Amino acid sequence: MVGCASPTERGQQYLDGSLSATLTAEDKVDSTAARDYTTFAAQAAEVEKKSPSLKAKYHNLYAQLNVWAQESGDPNELAKYGVNFDQLGGADKKGNILFTGYFSPVIEMRHTPDHLFKYPVYGKPECGAVCPTRAQVYDGALEGKGLELGYASNMIDPFLMEVQGSGFVHYADDDTLDYFAYAGKNNHPYVSIGRILIERDIIPKEKMSMKAIKDWVAKNDPDTVKELLEQNPSYVFFDRQPGARVAGSAGIPLLPMASVAGDRSIFPMGTPILAEVPLLDANGKWTGVHIMKLMIVLDTGGAVKGGHLDLYHGMGARAGIAAGHYRHFGRVWKLDLTAPPLALPKN
Repeated sequence: MVGCASPTERGQQYLDGSLSATLTAEDKVDSTAARDYTTFAAQAAEVEKKSPSLKAKYHNLYAQLNVWAQESGDPNELAKYGVNFDQLGGADKKGNILFTGYFSPVIEMRHTPDHLFKYPVYGKPECGAVCPTRAQVYDGALEGKGLELGYASNMIDPFLMEVQGSGFVHYADDDTLDYFAYAGKNNHPYVSIGRILIERDIIPKEKMSMKAIKDWVAKNDPDTVKELLEQNPSYVFFDRQPGARVAGSAGIPLLPMASVAGDRSIFPMGTPILAEVPLLDANGKWTGVHIMKLMIVLDTGGAVKGGHLDLYHGMGARAGIAAGHYRHFGRVWKLDLTAPPLALPKN
């Protein structure tokens, strides 16, 4: 019977019975998680400042949630503030939602190549529906087209920036920091190099992380690394935006631990969610604790579907390590307005 026990080591919970629908209307939230709503107001303000259309759609809901967070914070009192909540069922139909993490890397580049900084990063070419594969790009398919945005000292840093979808670049030759926004991809299928390393018995599945990949890269020669990266034919192009801030696909600046990427068919951009986020220790192990957070869906991604949310962790190496540890479970409720703006709670 032990083998039939439901797994819990990555934060899974089984408090809500069967949730066969994608979203299930609820009248209570059975949670003892600590609450931290401190980042919501600032993220909501960014939405309203940057997007008139999202402001028109969500202003009243954001206002209600701000009042609720300040006056109560109890999920079971949301209805008193005119807010209803639908629980996301998840892949297991038990409410366990997969949380992964992403971040904005900062990589070193140069405007012109030299003996060390010789790996180009490209803007999007005019190449029709399907552009060259990664292997073809690495072999020079885009050389001489004026698409080079700069040159990195290795292949893995730009690759990981592609995985994140955007990032920051520091140009040491003039000490500038620019944002590289997602500009499109070559429309070839994405293949996980982490999965390739697991299948080749190079990194055990239980030890797979972004740090583990970078450690492997550091121990191998450029040709070996190139061969691995070419197993993923997908290639992402960037748009250099000097002085820009990190923005999701909704065009809204993202704040760490305040925004998530989600499935747009479930969560239209700007949707606020209540989430029990699993709290990890420095080694990426679940601490046994969830934190209740109020966040906004402001990004999406090809791998972020159904009961999977990608939590934005911020910028730089430390954020990258923390984000790379996340593959754990929490619970999620989609929030909607059901009463006039700023309705007073009913006693």
